[in-house]
Amino acid sequence: MRFKDSLITAAKSLSTNKLRSLLTMLGIVIGVAAVIGLMSVGRGASARVTSSFEQLGTNAIYIIPRSPSEMGGLAALVGGTPSLSLDDAEALANSDYLPSVAAVAPISESYSEVSWGGDSITTAIKGTTPDYTQVLNYHIASGQFISPRNIAHRDMVVVLGDKVVTDLFGDTEPVGQRVKIKGRRFTVIGVLEPKGGAFMGVSQDELVITPITTFQTRLFAQRTASGKRAVQTIVVQVADAQAIDRTIGEIEDVLRYCHRLSADEEDDFSVISQEQVVGMLKEVTGVFTILLGAIAGISLVVGGIGIMNIMLVSVTERTREIGLRKAVGARRRDILRQFLLEAALLSLAGSGIGVIGGFVISHLTSRMNIGGSAIMTVVSPDVVGIAVAVSVGIGLISGMYPAMRAARLNPIDALHYG
Repeated sequence: MRFKDSLITAAKSLSTNKLRSLLTMLGIVIGVAAVIGLMSVGRGASARVTSSFEQLGTNAIYIIPRSPSEMGGLAALVGGTPSLSLDDAEALANSDYLPSVAAVAPISESYSEVSWGGDSITTAIKGTTPDYTQVLNYHIASGQFISPRNIAHRDMVVVLGDKVVTDLFGDTEPVGQRVKIKGRRFTVIGVLEPKGGAFMGVSQDELVITPITTFQTRLFAQRTASGKRAVQTIVVQVADAQAIDRTIGEIEDVLRYCHRLSADEEDDFSVISQEQVVGMLKEVTGVFTILLGAIAGISLVVGGIGIMNIMLVSVTERTREIGLRKAVGARRRDILRQFLLEAALLSLAGSGIGVIGGFVISHLTSRMNIGGSAIMTVVSPDVVGIAVAVSVGIGLISGMYPAMRAARLNPIDALHYG
């Protein structure tokens, strides 16, 4: 029997039992749709990490506190004992020490309630310096940003993110208004342009910025072990991307000198390039994506088992048909090929419907919001290809035993069956 004839016969056999064929495909449909849908969420998370850092700024180096006993990697990003100070930031901004540095922004952050009139919200309060907008790629929409004079005089002023303005002021012009933070009144001197997106699940427009000296003395006092006023992070912008590796070494040398660390003492800080941070976060989202894919892949295995069960039932029901075909000259390989083609057609059809379902799931998921930020999904061609290939492979493997069983039937016994 020619391959074309076997294919037509397999298709007719499946169309004869439409409901059974549809139920058989259901496991494959669910499996493929789940794999594509969940993997798109994982790939979207990875893409969001990259885009978020691109929005934060370019050629950035992050310096954070680190205890010698702490592990490296992502553990360093979530804090440590206070070891960085405003003096460290000033030393790093000295062009005599670090000629490749374009700007330096020390940052301290905490959360507090901000109120105006009868409304209030809880948001991130950040203390920083005028270089913050350059280093992290923010722009002023109205008013002005904090100035060196505000830093020197510890002025009670704030600059608001776009989302804070929307939530707190609505259509009212915020510049010149006075907001209350921790019982103290601050004058709004500026508003940031909307940046959009979120970093680590937090909107980049949901922040209140105040001079670092005001933050340290009037809001959230914290000191290093040596008694200096602590900062949580120092972000350094390098003028030339090619100089990042060299600059990291220079930063380490300057900070070790400022912290008076001897040659045998470990660093009490971590210096991480933007590329390294993105790499570490991508590694985490990659593991997350694999786990999602593995969970969804279980559905494909279940779908394969369903194909095997139904094909075994089909062999039993069609025993006399198989005996008749072998009696009129059908060879073992013809019977084997027909049943394998039936399994392949079920898998292909289920995969096709599952791919459509996966795109639908991805689209619906992208319209959901968590914490005011839309979930980003990315459907990759390689994921679709792998899902389809695996489903067809599972279908063929599952159909192999029933096909071999059908091919081995003795035609005389098959004709007398039932």
